[in-house]
Amino acid sequence: MFSNNDSYISNVFKNNGAGVAVMFTQKVKMFNNTFTENWGDAAYGLFLKEISDSYIFGNKFHKNTEGIHMEGTSRIKIEKNVFEANGWGMKIQASCMDNEIVSNNFIGNTFDISTNGSLVLNTFNGNYWDKYEGYDLDKNKIGDVPYHPLSLFSVIVENNPPAMLLFRSFMVTLLDKSEKIMPSLTPDNFIDNTPLMHSLKL
Repeated sequence: MFSNNDSYISNVFKNNGAGVAVMFTQKVKMFNNTFTENWGDAAYGLFLKEISDSYIFGNKFHKNTEGIHMEGTSRIKIEKNVFEANGWGMKIQASCMDNEIVSNNFIGNTFDISTNGSLVLNTFNGNYWDKYEGYDLDKNKIGDVPYHPLSLFSVIVENNPPAMLLFRSFMVTLLDKSEKIMPSLTPDNFIDNTPLMHSLKL
């Protein structure tokens, strides 16, 4: 807390009770770290609260309850990271703004993204989402159809955690499919306009 201008480089944060928490800080750099197997009700790979003007690059978030949890963050660039096999790849609360999430891989997460509000003031561009079902007619390796990474069920779970018991049910699949056809409850601007067709080699 209150520790500005720090750099975290090439560390392994594994099997911690709560993960790594950085709070009330600015100008933080996190490069080439691994956050793995941080499981629990209040566990995160990386917890960011009231962080600004920081850069998170080339990290791996693997098998955490939440890869990154962000509250009150601003002007953070999250680039070329791998979010794999987490419960939530990222939770970005509505209090976050002007963050850039670009050129990351989201693979095998239960939920790639979640939020607790309808206001979205962050940008997502050029990420790979393994749940993306679009097409690439012009063969430029970028999906022709924008991707909405926020599923309706993740919104429901955020507001009503016991609903997670229904996760593997047919009703949930139907709910998310219908939301893709007729978006209603998920924010329209929670969108990646240039989703990648293939994962980045990171």
